Amino acid sequence: MRPAAVHEQPDARIGRRLEGRVALITGGDSGIGRATAYAFAREGADVMIVYLNEDKDARDTATRVKELGQRCEIHRADIGDEDACREVVAATIKCFGKLDILVNNAAEQHPQESILDIKESQLVATFRTNVFALFFLSKAALPHLRKSEGASIINTTSVTAYRGSPALLDYSATKGAVVAFTRSLSQQLAEEGIRVNAVAPGPIWTPLIPSTFPPKKVASFGADTPLGRAGEPWECAGCFVFLASSDSSYMTGQTLHPNGGEIING
Repeated sequence: MRPAAVHEQPDARIGRRLEGRVALITGGDSGIGRATAYAFAREGADVMIVYLNEDKDARDTATRVKELGQRCEIHRADIGDEDACREVVAATIKCFGKLDILVNNAAEQHPQESILDIKESQLVATFRTNVFALFFLSKAALPHLRKSEGASIINTTSVTAYRGSPALLDYSATKGAVVAFTRSLSQQLAEEGIRVNAVAPGPIWTPLIPSTFPPKKVASFGADTPLGRAGEPWECAGCFVFLASSDSSYMTGQTLHPNGGEIING
């Protein structure tokens, strides 16, 4: 059995690149979202964790963020619902008084070998979580981001948006939509100084992998990358820190690719 995913960079140092900032992270209870919460906390940001149903995971994440010296709150919500997204943002403002960084990270996937096996209910559920939520949360967050100097929206897309995945047809389609959403919204908000970027992870050890793929697929997950292995969640988190900080002040509409060495054009 593979060891648990590693969410914190070994020997990571405390920095101040996000000092005084407030970040809202969807799917922040586990995987890439949890790793990003830890990395943001190390850089001085307070964090609102939004999650669907894993109460213990969310509490554990919040506990660690507080150990790192930052404030953290958790909010359970189905972000595929627009009213829930408004409530999430309102809760963030009530807790912290402002919002500087929105990380649209939560996603779901349901592998199917054929398009004939994808039911309407699955298609709707996947698009609600992976695409509709980005619209709902960005709309709700925008009035508050406009008040923040250096505000940033960061969306999690996927390597599948660029090269496809035959067993993840609907998931790949949503991640392609995330890329287009990122590019388009970045142009819409550029004059306001609100940057919109994305991260496109390759094979990363997250709860989605063992929960959605058969054991044989899990055993070889990531072995076909140039680096010959799957990545750890913390190996993506630095991309989010970079895009949220002033280090990337001249970047918007762009996508970073922590994917183990696969060359992506487009």
